Amino acid sequence: MVDFSLWDIVRNLLLAARWTVVLSLIAFVGGGLVGGLLLVARTARWPGATAFVKAYVQLFQGTPLLMQLFLAYFGLALFGVDTSAWVAATLALTLYTSAFLVEIWRGCVEAVPKGQWEAAQSLALSFGEQLRHVILPQARRIAIAPTVGFLVQVIKGTALASVIGFVELTKAGTMITNATFAPFLVYSCVALMYFALCFPVSWAARTLERQRHAHR
Repeated sequence: MVDFSLWDIVRNLLLAARWTVVLSLIAFVGGGLVGGLLLVARTARWPGATAFVKAYVQLFQGTPLLMQLFLAYFGLALFGVDTSAWVAATLALTLYTSAFLVEIWRGCVEAVPKGQWEAAQSLALSFGEQLRHVILPQARRIAIAPTVGFLVQVIKGTALASVIGFVELTKAGTMITNATFAPFLVYSCVALMYFALCFPVSWAARTLERQRHAHR
């Protein structure tokens, strides 16, 4: 057993927590980009896009994130692709996040009254101009609160990256527990740090949601 002071435990967990934050941000930004492209493809009704996006969403929402992480880490290796835990975690979380964001954003776009589409068409705007100047600005206001709220799920989802060896907050907690044999203390600190990361985001989402309803 290694003697760790409370400060040693907290300091090491804080160092690992930065990778949780970085992985969350990369997954959220990457997932947002992929989700945005899928949303445009489906909204524009490109040939085959609707069926493809539906299948994509069903695949990544219908399978556990843990399995997606395993497949990204071990599956690519079967094709000769040398995948690090960092790349596998980023890839799996990005795909997982995009599947949820595209559905959140699709619902927000569909919440915009059809009359707005018709009004934009009457101005002879192209599809891209309708989307950019009329629909998306209205859908964005609706989407901010659920999108921010979903970030909490992404942050908590990064904990599963520990199973493929990615050293983030949960993995660091396990490693410190193995050295100190003080699981209650260590995992209590881990839980508090996740709470510190997630609570401000949850609070922001609730505040944005209240503001949106207040302006109706």
